[in-house]
Amino acid sequence: MKFSAALDVNVVAHEAADEVTVLLELEAPASAVDTARAPSALQIVLDRSGSMHGAPLEGAKQALVALVQRLEPTDVFGLVVFDSQADVIVPAAPLADKQAVIAQINEVGPRGSTDLSSGYLRGLREIRRATGAAGIRGGTMLVISDGHVNAGIEDPEQMAEIVATAAAAQMVTSTLGYGRGYDETMLTAMTRAGNGNHVFADDPDAAAAAIAGEVDGLLSKVAQAVSVTVQFEPQVQSLQLYNDLPAHQIGDGQVMVELGDFFAQEQRKLLLRLGVDGLPALGLAQIAQITLQYVEMPDLVEQTVTLPISVNVVPGDELGDRMPDPTVQSERLFQEAQAMKLKASRAYESGDRRAGDAYLAETVAGLADADAIAPAGVSSAILAEMADVKRMRAESDRRDASYMSKRTRASYQAQNRKRGQQR
Repeated sequence: MKFSAALDVNVVAHEAADEVTVLLELEAPASAVDTARAPSALQIVLDRSGSMHGAPLEGAKQALVALVQRLEPTDVFGLVVFDSQADVIVPAAPLADKQAVIAQINEVGPRGSTDLSSGYLRGLREIRRATGAAGIRGGTMLVISDGHVNAGIEDPEQMAEIVATAAAAQMVTSTLGYGRGYDETMLTAMTRAGNGNHVFADDPDAAAAAIAGEVDGLLSKVAQAVSVTVQFEPQVQSLQLYNDLPAHQIGDGQVMVELGDFFAQEQRKLLLRLGVDGLPALGLAQIAQITLQYVEMPDLVEQTVTLPISVNVVPGDELGDRMPDPTVQSERLFQEAQAMKLKASRAYESGDRRAGDAYLAETVAGLADADAIAPAGVSSAILAEMADVKRMRAESDRRDASYMSKRTRASYQAQNRKRGQQR
């Protein structure tokens, strides 16, 4: 795993308050071509409430059939469906008989209301049982839903706590919001807590592509349980994480950020801001130590990489005009623009189209500021994001607020939580 750190400034004033922004970049290795892939575990939790009737459910079933055909007989697969209750359609187990599993998928029909929690908890029990029996470490839960929860646990924070507990046992949770009626607040809360992906699919074709993309990642997974721990010196007074990821204080002066699993050659960027005050000695001073930990697949070997974060402390009158590193500074502006996009999503979700449009305009302006200082190698990605946000703004003139809320929320998830992700 490649792991590097860059600072916006590496010179700070002696015994004075200052801020240092740190850009962490990670890149997973390629899959070993001469090594057999370790068995994977995938548990589908599928909404089959009445609103899924017709093309949505049929499209999801076709995508799941294609998914099963891509898996190996040694991979664990399970399917739980939910409406007002949860039913196990395919007990989680290695895929010894794919045709039988496909036949069971094809028999699923719509009915009832939407009790997502019962489906999730039943699916979680299934995958835990099957992975334990098969000796597989960890797994992936993929929740597919098209509606607002109207039974069972309806509080996103309570549901996120359940998902976070599963994530601690290396069960990643990804979500697919289908159509324009699902609860993006609930699904994105689950995704954040579960270290997974969230995708918005407006039609069966988009849902099939999203499911296929999730399987691509699952089948090329090269690292599990990836985390970054920041251990900072007493002079660090504050720590801000720009990426919307699960973070926990694990000791005095230590914060752990959970990144979930990485697939082959996946790239991620994390942005931190450290507030420092009162560095007592002139010269080079370490202000933090950042430790990357992960489980390397397929041999399940635990790896640790450590990077020191140091600055040069000088008298205040020698600080001069510091020029922030353009790569780090452009990433900070990029992430501040993403915060505007999240505000746009929440405004659309509340039905305030005017505010949503205004926040998207601010997003474009922030991206333009980021591009103005970005090096050539960074600028292309910022310009692509700017073009996508402009398309969103144009779509707002002909799309309803529900669509815009989901479109902008899924984009935020990709560009903030999984920043730099490539598949």
